[in-house]
Amino acid sequence: MSRIGKKAIPIPAKVKVSVSQNGSVTIEGPKGKLEWTLPKTIAASIEGEQLSVTRANDQREQRALHGLSRALLANMVTGVTNGFKREMEIQGVGFKANVQGQNLNLNLGKSHPIVFHIPSEVKITVADNTKITIEGIDNQLVGQCAADIRSFYPPEPYKGKGVRFVGEQVRRKEGKTVQ
Repeated sequence: MSRIGKKAIPIPAKVKVSVSQNGSVTIEGPKGKLEWTLPKTIAASIEGEQLSVTRANDQREQRALHGLSRALLANMVTGVTNGFKREMEIQGVGFKANVQGQNLNLNLGKSHPIVFHIPSEVKITVADNTKITIEGIDNQLVGQCAADIRSFYPPEPYKGKGVRFVGEQVRRKEGKTVQ
C-alpha cells in the first residue's frame, strides 16, 4: 500500500467536501472552490471528518496514482483553507516588473518589455519593482505561473542576473582571466 495514499486527509471545520459517483471531487472553503476528477480505478470516501483514498488493485500504475490522488486532494484542502504563495525576486541593473490590469510587465534587459498574462485564479503583486508575489488556491497553477515568469530570464551563473525564487541558490562561476 502506498505510504502517502493510505493516510487520511483531515477536513477542517470550514471546508465542505463532496464526492460524486463518477469520481468527481469538489472541495469548497473560505478562499474558494476547487474541483478534480479522480482516475477510474481510484475511489475517495468521506468518513467523519476525514477524506480517504482507496485503489482497486496493487498494480504499479495504480499504486502511483493512489499516492498522487491523495497528494492532489490534500493540496486542494490546503488551497481552499490557506492558499499557496510563491515569492520571486529580480536581480540586475535596470531589471524591473509592474502589474497593469491583468498583465505583468517585465523589463529584463531585452529590446522589448515582456508581457505575461495573469490567469484570473491567480493574484500577482509587485513590491519595490523587484519583488514578485504570486498567490492563489491552486498549487499547480501558482507553481506554473512562477516557473513561466522565471523562464523569461533564469538566473545566469556569471553575474547572477535574472528572475529567481526567494532563497534560491545560484552557483556562481568565475569569469575568464587575462594571462
